[in-house]
This record gives sequence, C-alpha cells and structure tokens, in this order.
Amino acid sequence: MSRRVTQRDIARMTGVSQATVSLVLNNRTGDDVRIAPETRQRVLDAIRATGYVADPVARRLVSGRNRILGVFTYEPVFPSTAADFYHPFLVGIEQRAEQLGCDLLLFTSSSQLAGDGGAGRRRIFHADSRIGIADGTILLGRRVDRDDLVRLVGEGHAFVSVGRRDDAGGPVPYVGADYPAAVAALVERAGELGHARIGYLGTGGPAESHADRLRGFRPTGAGGTGQYRVHLPPPAREWPAAIERERLTAVFLEEHADAAALVVAARARGWSVPGDLSVVALGEPGAAGPLDDALTRLRIPRREMGWQAVEQLTAAIEGGAEPAVQRLLPCTVYAGSTFGPRRDRP
Repeated sequence: MSRRVTQRDIARMTGVSQATVSLVLNNRTGDDVRIAPETRQRVLDAIRATGYVADPVARRLVSGRNRILGVFTYEPVFPSTAADFYHPFLVGIEQRAEQLGCDLLLFTSSSQLAGDGGAGRRRIFHADSRIGIADGTILLGRRVDRDDLVRLVGEGHAFVSVGRRDDAGGPVPYVGADYPAAVAALVERAGELGHARIGYLGTGGPAESHADRLRGFRPTGAGGTGQYRVHLPPPAREWPAAIERERLTAVFLEEHADAAALVVAARARGWSVPGDLSVVALGEPGAAGPLDDALTRLRIPRREMGWQAVEQLTAAIEGGAEPAVQRLLPCTVYAGSTFGPRRDRP
C-alpha cells in the first residue's frame, strides 16, 4: 500500500470491526472485552504484516494518552557526550522510557519576551507552546523558571522536575539529590580528621542545589570546635592568601571547576594537597568541564534521577491526580586524593 495504513484497513483485511482492532491495539482485556484468541492473533498478524503505526493523536482521543513523554530543557543539553554533565540524566530517562514503552519528545522552544534582546528565552508556556502533545513532561536544567512551575502546579499538569524545587503555589514533584545529608556527612568526616576551620566557597544560590549544599554545611560543627564559611573572591590565585589569613585547613567548593582551580593555586604557593590543605568538590563537572580524577568530590546519582523521574511521571499519568511525590536520592563520595587528615602549615 502506498498510502498510510489505517485501522479501517486492518479491520477490512481481518474481517472484524474497527472497534475490535482498537481494542487489540490498546491491549484491552477483561470481563467486558470478549475477543477470541484466534481473532486477536489475526489482527496482530495483520498489524505486523502491514507495518501499521497507530496515529498518536487518534489514540489519545480514545485513551487520553499517547505514551509520549516530553523532556523540557532550560539549558542546551544536546548534543551530549559521555563526559557531559547532562549525559547520565538523559541515559536514565531514555532507558526507563524504553522499558516502559514510551517515546520521548524534546521541547526547546523559546518565548520572545521584552528584555531578551529579541533572542527569547526558554519557557514552557507561550503562544506557540506544544507542551500539550505529551502525556507529561520532565523538566531538566539547573534553574527552572518559577512562573512555569506555578502554572504547572496550578493547572494540574503531569510533570516531574529532575532536581529539588521549592514550592511554587503548592508542592512541586521532583527527584533530587540529597545534598544536605551528603555535605553534613563530609563536614563530620572533616572533624574526625582534625579539621576545625573549614571554608565554604560558593554562592549558596540561586539554584536550589546550591542552597541545599550550603544548608548541609551549616548545621554541623566540625569536631565540636566550629566551622567557618568564607567567601573567596576570584581570581583563584588569590584564594590561598585568604585561606592562610583565616587559618583554614579544608575548603569545600560548590563547583568542581573552582575546586580544581584551588588545588592548582595552592600548589603554586608551595602547599601540598591534602597535606597542607584539603579540598572537596561538592558536585560533578559542569556541562563542558573536564573531570579531575584526583579531586575528592560528591557523586550525584544522575542516571538514577533520570530513571526515577520517568517512573514517577508515568505513575502520575496512570494514577491521575495524586499528591506531589518528592524524592531525594543519596549522593556518594568519590574518594580522590585531595581530602585527608589535618596537618598545620608551617
């Protein structure tokens, strides 16, 4: 056949009604559906022989779903290599969607807003938004537009954020990383290693992941003797002077690139790492950042976050209106060579 095969064609080929073909396509079973096994098989054979593909729009009109999950990114994440920050998230999303028989649709459209210089910025809701094509949407990006979140929550859209999000007119469903617990455990370990004066380099915001790291640093005293949060301004070559002035023996840094730069600056000053200064990165390299295997760092469960986001989203779609599910997955520590016992500098 040169034209697109329809359900009507399948019905005519197999001698059944179009309604029966629809029931078979949607795998409908139960006491209220009586289709002889040989009839069901005949329809399935015809579908395979003709290469029939269901019209997703028509299927959605019947079932309310088309098994398409949207992925909305606020930042460029494609093309993605194995070394890219977003790659493990995307792997987890793709693997679980495939297992569940869902297709993925990437949304990247922008809105033309005043103050954007004519270039526009990525927003879910705008005049040409196509978010409604998907059954539900996964939000991916370090920062998520709050106006979008408020509308998603308020209008009852099926969505899940990869990464913890603050409430936006109501609880936001998410799968995030448990930064506070991981950072607090590292602070406690630093105390056990004799570090009493620990610096923290980072903004503590505006992204929730930054604030969560700082929250994990605050509540625990290192060895019961206190800790020190120091803002170390750039350039990196000036950080050792501030560290020496504050008599810090360990520094935690939000950004992997900053931690790597501090190691270089400390060694340029003649310090050994971790002998004279312990350095810990509280995350993975950024989208295009290189990985320093020597750095002690937090490992974010990125693949698992993507995987569980798909699982959580499909459960919400199938189950209808449910309370927003919020999950935090534990981080682990990559034991590099930059974190060790305190040794006072001469």
